[in-house]
Amino acid sequence: MRFDEVRFVIDRATGLPHCLVHHVTPAEVLQVLRSPAERSAGHDGASAVIGQTTRGRFLRVIFRDQNDGVLLVITAYDASEKTKKAFRRRKRRRL
Repeated sequence: MRFDEVRFVIDRATGLPHCLVHHVTPAEVLQVLRSPAERSAGHDGASAVIGQTTRGRFLRVIFRDQNDGVLLVITAYDASEKTKKAFRRRKRRRL
């Protein structure tokens, strides 16, 4: 995925990127965005990617492409077991 800049939705209660509420750092989000395993359409024009961090953490990142190479990360969180299982099943089918 190509992008020049990544911006994060700021949580009103904390004043920090919303992904931190889910214990996901901006650095982990960037790792997944740089090499996503899978991308899908989300709701209201958003997209979602699933991928692993360099430490093996499996994350789902929800973002909007703001055009001109700018991505707005809405949130990011640990992928559920159900999501990971479905992803692995799809991956096996592609091989």
